[in-house]
Amino acid sequence: MSSKVPKEMGFLDHLEELRWRFIKSLLAIVIGSAVSFGYIDRILEILLYPTRNTTNSINLQVLSVQGMFLIKWFISFISGLIIALPILIYQFWRFVAPGLKINEKKYAFPVVFFAFTSFMIGISFGYFILIPFSLEFFSGISSGHVENNFSIQYYFSFLTWLMLGSGLIFQLPVVSLLLSAIGLLTPPFMRHYRRHSIIIIMVLSSFITPPDPISMLIMAFPLILLYELSIGVSWMVNRNKT
Repeated sequence: MSSKVPKEMGFLDHLEELRWRFIKSLLAIVIGSAVSFGYIDRILEILLYPTRNTTNSINLQVLSVQGMFLIKWFISFISGLIIALPILIYQFWRFVAPGLKINEKKYAFPVVFFAFTSFMIGISFGYFILIPFSLEFFSGISSGHVENNFSIQYYFSFLTWLMLGSGLIFQLPVVSLLLSAIGLLTPPFMRHYRRHSIIIIMVLSSFITPPDPISMLIMAFPLILLYELSIGVSWMVNRNKT
């Protein structure tokens, strides 16, 4: 009994596959954004909460007629993107899976789960740690005769940048898993460049956080732990290959 050999996809077939993966991903974002818009007032209340817990009072102002309308749609889109993230990762994996070996395909579920979990942990770290420290620092450097009246558009841009940036940075172990799975990354390589990586992490943390050593260390410490975790992930992947 002969087994059927899967037909190799041509270039146009790959484009068609990519198109449908993109449509499904876009549909997931639209649905997630629509659901988020239904709870937008509650979401805004959560995002505005850090401004109420600073030593120095912070006043947010809408500086354009359509300001709140655009903000609500922007926050809905970002929330929809986060909700759809597991589907986006899954669609990407399904697109690249045909080109992978059987032993590489077994990482599908761990990658999707690990990527989403790491991203949510990163967002939580940004919301509960980075943002309060940043708001406390920046609101405290004004003089006694200057009030902290911030544009609400800039506040949400600042909030989104920190939270999404933290979420992306926490994807380091996921990147390590993927690069190790395809053979581009090994534990000895990461151990050899550990010192260089720590220096890069310290420099990166100084750009992300307010210019004070405490905030920089608060950001750098989990990044160093993530790097060490990435070495462990790479070791596990390479061990399973042997």
